[in-house]
Amino acid sequence: MAEANPELSPKAPPEAWEPALRLARIAGRPLDRFLRLEAASGILLIAVAFVALAWANSAWAESYVHLWHMEFGLQLGDLAFSRPLHWWVNDGLMTIFFFVVGLEIRREIHHGELSEWRRAALPTAAALGGMIAPALIFLAFNPPGEAARGWGVPMGTDIAFAVGVLTLLGKRVPAALRVLLLTLAVIDDLGAIMIIAVFYSSGISLSGIAILVAGVLLTTALQRFGVRQKTAYVIPGILTWAGAYAAGVHPTIAGVIVGMMTPVRAWLGTTGFLEHIREDLNSLEKLSHGKQPDTHGLASVLERIRASRREVLSPAEALIEILHPWVAFVIMPIFALANAGVAVGGFGMEGTPFIVMVGTALGLVIGKPIGILLASALVLRTGLATAPKGIGWPQLIVLGLVAGIGFTMALFIAQLAYTSEDLLSSAKIGVLAASLVAAVVGLAVGRALLKTPPSDAAQSADEAESEAEL
Repeated sequence: MAEANPELSPKAPPEAWEPALRLARIAGRPLDRFLRLEAASGILLIAVAFVALAWANSAWAESYVHLWHMEFGLQLGDLAFSRPLHWWVNDGLMTIFFFVVGLEIRREIHHGELSEWRRAALPTAAALGGMIAPALIFLAFNPPGEAARGWGVPMGTDIAFAVGVLTLLGKRVPAALRVLLLTLAVIDDLGAIMIIAVFYSSGISLSGIAILVAGVLLTTALQRFGVRQKTAYVIPGILTWAGAYAAGVHPTIAGVIVGMMTPVRAWLGTTGFLEHIREDLNSLEKLSHGKQPDTHGLASVLERIRASRREVLSPAEALIEILHPWVAFVIMPIFALANAGVAVGGFGMEGTPFIVMVGTALGLVIGKPIGILLASALVLRTGLATAPKGIGWPQLIVLGLVAGIGFTMALFIAQLAYTSEDLLSSAKIGVLAASLVAAVVGLAVGRALLKTPPSDAAQSADEAESEAEL
């Protein structure tokens, strides 16, 4: 076999300096390994939340408050739009977070765990139980009034933290439990989105709704005309966001709407891509036979290859792949830094703020597992749902416990529920404390209840036993 000519396939760009390139690769390896960990996003969130708490309770606490209240905006002639940095994070950046949530919901409904009723029944029931029970526990502690507005706070599950805890349990966690948790979290997010839209939005403005509808119609029109470039949908997306904001609906809902409108079917797929790429490779080979390279022809073929490559995945799948790292490692940490910093020094252990904290914490730590287990028992005993292979009561108990990690969604809803700084701080403390307790208890119980898988034969017997228990 002839040896490959290194000049035809150089290992580095021609302008790169080899010593600097080696240094960059060595420095990048630990970061690359970290970003590939399932628990990496959760670990980063913990670190950022700790920084925010430490900063807000340090001698530099005033700088923390000042940073997030700094005004930023856009101005065009006499028109100006200025808001605090905190607003840009919660209402702007988090729209991208909710856009990815919308994409994931759309994907799951089309060909995921929510595409078939029998598979969707268990996580759907578990998610509903895990939303209702925490809200009822919270309301049991907080009488009607401003404090009771936070009933939606303990309903959310933070998927990054929850998956991180399961990852720390290693091989004890079957793949089916991770899938069940992810599906439950998707339904949980959908429920939280509906609650935000219905209960935590201000008075509806018809003019804003008209702008929102215009954005949706423009998006639909571009799809009908077969426009596939993702950047073409940025303006309709911004129009939908502006309409939601003007209408009094929380603008992050626009992200969900656009996400759920994104096509979930691939144009070419793997088979179509292979057919196209074979034709393009033949064209490239013909172009390479000439003495002088046909630059125009080469550019045309490369453009066709680029278009074919774009259409292997559906737009929804491609956007999830592109945006998920940015959401996990940039947007969510920035949100945590902006919202987890709460001064605990002046917090009193009495009165309404204390009751809000207790209701929030117990709703997450106690309400989540109780609601999930009761709802799961109901649909499993009545035969409305079947448990995935390898899932028994020990796995469902661990699922319920780690679902009590609220953090991102819980902090987000708390911002919408309370205008009082005392009540908001109380809810935040409740969320942070509950998330820590749920993570520790979930990890401890998981180590106690879940067994490391034995040999294949013994594992099959254990799985059969788990299914028999249900």
